[in-house]
Amino acid sequence: MADGSSILLGRRLVDGVLFPLLLLSFAYAVQTLLARAFPLAVFKVAIPVLLALAVIRLGVKVLQVAVKDTPLVRALERTISWLAWIAMVLWVSGLLPVILGQLDEIKWKVGGSTLSVRNMLEGLLTAGVVLLITLWISSAIESRVLRSATGSELSLRKAFSNATRAVLMFVGLLLALSVVGIDLTALSVLGGAIGVGIGFGLQKLAASYVSGFVMLAERSVRIGDNVRIDDFEGRITDINARYTVIRALSGRESIVPNEMFISNCIENLSLADTQLLQSTVVSVGYDSDVDLVMRLLTDAAIQQERVLSEPGPGVNLTKFGADGLEFTLNYWMTDPEKGQQNLRSLVNIAILQSLRQHGIEIPFPQRVIHTRLSVAEAVKPC
Repeated sequence: MADGSSILLGRRLVDGVLFPLLLLSFAYAVQTLLARAFPLAVFKVAIPVLLALAVIRLGVKVLQVAVKDTPLVRALERTISWLAWIAMVLWVSGLLPVILGQLDEIKWKVGGSTLSVRNMLEGLLTAGVVLLITLWISSAIESRVLRSATGSELSLRKAFSNATRAVLMFVGLLLALSVVGIDLTALSVLGGAIGVGIGFGLQKLAASYVSGFVMLAERSVRIGDNVRIDDFEGRITDINARYTVIRALSGRESIVPNEMFISNCIENLSLADTQLLQSTVVSVGYDSDVDLVMRLLTDAAIQQERVLSEPGPGVNLTKFGADGLEFTLNYWMTDPEKGQQNLRSLVNIAILQSLRQHGIEIPFPQRVIHTRLSVAEAVKPC
């Protein structure tokens, strides 16, 4: 595919990874053919430059596809570019073998293995390449798995995608360490220390990651559900391994740790029934016709397209208030994602217009003030 998410082709065919790879292959082929007859020094510069360009393109494109655009990702892209060009300059100038030889002399023992600075740098480089390839493969799997998926199926496929990425990255790191020559048994102490750290200081973080997979597997909440958590209501737009993104109708987004969905009580407005009850309270004067008021309130709700006719609206005289009779109008809706306040506003406007047309008074607050006079003021002659 040649869309913006394509790593090989990019957006314009020439800004993807495939273009520098083809140039690099062509340069190698030409150098092989002309090496004996016409040895050209330009290939000593051209091949490292094309290789550095291919590495930069691969790293940048994979990060753009696999990870959202953040300041950290942009910093990683610049770091990959600088490292690739510095390595190219050292290669062309002939300093790279000398520097690697000096770094190989700095050694120390770790358990039963002997490590050097060169080994560590090669390990980091290998791990970086493996991670890039892993992200590339997992992004391709994710785009194919999540294609044309909706609702609960989307959440299940998201869980499979996250689990696949985690497994690939773990296996990739183990392979990178093995290639460098690091004995994995020597990492058992480090693994134990990490386990203790997770048990004490990182338990919240670990709980969020585990909760993310539980949520996606159980499908208690799904992408597209309308939920309410800690007085914040909105639609779930994404479920990641550590957190869930909830977008409110106002445009605000809340990033909620997945642990809260497991340990707290969450109100899911879309899980079993999409019908949502709304109510509004209206106060009228005591001399009003009760039957007429109840009919006008019911008609005001039925006039709105988003109000359900089955079950239909209901009106009740709920209170003898200090200022008048209080009626409660209840009605149902099935599309809270389109907004709730706007529907309540339309119903209230229709009620106000209808009451005014029929001359029914909405009373102002009334208070009676009693003034207590002293005996002398009460008998004082005029």
